[in-house]
Amino acid sequence: MKIIAMIPARYAASRFPGKLMQDLQGKPVIQRTYEAAVKTGLFQEVYVVTDSTTIYDTITNIGGKAIMSIKQHECGSDRIAEAVESMGVDIIVNVQGDEPFTDRESLASVIEVFKDDVKKEIDLASLMTRITDWVEINDPNTVKVIVDNQNFALYFSRAPIPYPRSRELDIPYFKHKGIYAFRKSALMDFQRLPMLILEATEKIEAIRYLEYGKKIKMVETSVTGIEIDTPEDLEKAKKVWK
Repeated sequence: MKIIAMIPARYAASRFPGKLMQDLQGKPVIQRTYEAAVKTGLFQEVYVVTDSTTIYDTITNIGGKAIMSIKQHECGSDRIAEAVESMGVDIIVNVQGDEPFTDRESLASVIEVFKDDVKKEIDLASLMTRITDWVEINDPNTVKVIVDNQNFALYFSRAPIPYPRSRELDIPYFKHKGIYAFRKSALMDFQRLPMLILEATEKIEAIRYLEYGKKIKMVETSVTGIEIDTPEDLEKAKKVWK
């Protein structure tokens, strides 16, 4: 299988505009993420795909590979689909541009799903991590996922799922980490299929795959890392990097 990594990098983030170009101990966040993905050694190629000439120039100036988006896109999957449409690849791993602590173990675990899927029944693989803090469980910025007994995703939500009707039960809650591995065919389908009501309501792109019957295999990981969504997250990242 030809496996590549794509890092969608939109400049105008709603909560922290320009966050990918913020300095993280001497290098922009997006460069740190790109270098972390390359360092894993898991991919034949690693690309940053962006709508920003600043981000494009940052990556190409260090000898990296970057692609400028032609169209405007609402989500990372659409941006990646445009970039890979004419590429001869089998598996595309979506690495979030705001996760400079992306680790090899997590990426390898989602790739392994497809190596074991000899019948090619799985369309996507993604990561989830156990959460226990009720503030985080109730935070709409934390996307939660519930799975069946084989760890296939049943639903994603910004609300606490399952609803904790009885606190006496030991209910596992899982946070969805935004690393995806796609079969190229599933990604191309995503680009063609219109958004339906559940995705529009929750503003979670993974729901579109479920609404159209795609199978998403979730892999549990204990690696949490730091996602840079706010200036406060950036300060935490700087302390960890030191």
